[in-house]
Amino acid sequence: MSQELMKKVEQTYLKPEVDFFEIGDTVEVHTKILEGQKERIQKFIGTVIAKSGSGTREMFVVRRIVAGEGVEKKFPVHSPQIAKIEVTRRSVVRRAKLYYLRDRVGKATRLRERRV
Repeated sequence: MSQELMKKVEQTYLKPEVDFFEIGDTVEVHTKILEGQKERIQKFIGTVIAKSGSGTREMFVVRRIVAGEGVEKKFPVHSPQIAKIEVTRRSVVRRAKLYYLRDRVGKATRLRERRV
């Protein structure tokens, strides 16, 4: 009974349409940033290296290189702060988590592109 009730409560907080993306895809995450009274959208472009959770607790980790340093951000999929998630490139991967990319530098971080 309580799990059914939790599902109904969580259903109201889920986004109606979420773009489909997988591990290894290069995505643009458009996040809403509040600066005083103004609101703007900032893009974070990188490779999805992990997904976890389900329902309202679903998260994904995006990694990119900035000034020679690796930067990772963890985003909730159904957050109201995320305007949209755009897939720019799809890649072929054989693992559920791509943590091994943390140890690689330069061209070694490239993933094969998936043909559509």
